[in-house]
This record gives sequence, structure tokens and C-alpha cells, in this order.
Amino acid sequence: MKIQYDREVDAAYIYLKERPAQVTTVRLSEDVAVDFGPGEEVVGIEILDASKHLGLDPKRPVVELVDLNVA
Repeated sequence: MKIQYDREVDAAYIYLKERPAQVTTVRLSEDVAVDFGPGEEVVGIEILDASKHLGLDPKRPVVELVDLNVA
């Protein structure tokens, strides 16, 4: 998984899988969209106005990772 945050537009994208060339995007709200790849597998989530929805400080965004097993 990879999380990308763009401060200039206050948008975050959460990559759950390697994004295929073609996706189907479904808007859940004005600010949240889910990208589906082949077989309707969720490959990513786009969050606009991310600082509000994710509680981020746009100048110093911090993500806490919990209970991850690293090999």
C-alpha cells in the first residue's frame, strides 16, 4: 500500500494495489472516489479536501501505521 498526498490541492490517493492502466471510478461523495480494476477489485481511493476528512495538517501531514508486520 502507498499513500500519496498533494498539499497544493489538498488531495490524497491511497494505492491498495498496483493501479492497472484502466480503472472504473465510482464516486461515493463529492470528495471521495473509489477506483476498481479488473474483476471489480478495489485498487485505490481518492480523497479530496483530505486535511478535513483525514484530520491532516496540510503543512505537516503525518500518517500513523499500526500493527504492521514487517518481514
